[in-house]
Amino acid sequence: MLQVTKPEGFGNIQLEEVPMPEINARQIRVETDTTLISRGSELFRRYIREEAVPPSIMGYSLTGIVDAVGAEVTGYQVGERVMVVAPHAQYVVAEPNATDGRIVRLFDDVSFEAGTFLPLATSAVAWSDSSGVKVGDTVVVLGQGLVGSLMMQVLRGYTPDRIITVDALPLRCELSTQLGADVSINADEIDPVEEVRRLTDGKGADLVIDCVGGYAGVKSFEQAQDMTRQFGTIQLIALYQQAPLPLHSSKMMSKRLVAGILTDEPRSEIAARALEKIQNGEIRASAMTTHRFHYTESKAAFDLLWNTPGDTLGVLIKWQ
Repeated sequence: MLQVTKPEGFGNIQLEEVPMPEINARQIRVETDTTLISRGSELFRRYIREEAVPPSIMGYSLTGIVDAVGAEVTGYQVGERVMVVAPHAQYVVAEPNATDGRIVRLFDDVSFEAGTFLPLATSAVAWSDSSGVKVGDTVVVLGQGLVGSLMMQVLRGYTPDRIITVDALPLRCELSTQLGADVSINADEIDPVEEVRRLTDGKGADLVIDCVGGYAGVKSFEQAQDMTRQFGTIQLIALYQQAPLPLHSSKMMSKRLVAGILTDEPRSEIAARALEKIQNGEIRASAMTTHRFHYTESKAAFDLLWNTPGDTLGVLIKWQ
């Protein structure tokens, strides 16, 4: 079988032929249909590194069909449609666990493509639960990549008064409005801090969620501090900014900083809620999908995300 690998060298994405994986009595094997590339972690934590990256961490959003079941596994059957947290490969092995949410059965009316968004959607639900968002809040989501877009859509269910999104790429601003943002600010055309202040009568937002990873995340974290109202909350989600983030005590006084997920609800239960949101259209995965590549074009898919982020959002690799 084939799997995506990243040997030594910047952007050195390759396909490697390896033996078909065998399973033990407690595992299942899945034949892959579709995988989703996560631009944040897979580019800024893997693609850009000069050193080799283990194939086991190349990807984590996969859907397919169970094709083998271990003798001690009772909860899964051959032929079931599932999402698995696993790397880009034609076949993957996973071990069922009742609470970790790494394997989830897909509803019949959730496509393989939509199902690949489930790991990030699950995190978006957990992040939203942790944010402290309240009914009537004005919320700003910085960044409208996959994570920011999912956060904006999930937050709709918490009934804020208004959701304002910020991005510097026109396509993402346009998609953000189509997917439910009340206002989308193009940071390449207008100062987002000044615009958020104007939209909130000078007070600032109740909640600012920073989803800007990579190099631009350093600037966005500073902007988050400037556009949050007194007694408001900043939630930091983005990672891999490649530099320390500036934290100004004068700007943070009388404000809260939340980092990531602060809920102890089992991830399997959160995943079930996220899957329902995909099923009922609260999360519009198909509208987030901009590109599909055959697995033989895996390097081209990664290169596109790196070289032309303004043209992309959800980039899928098709294995069938």
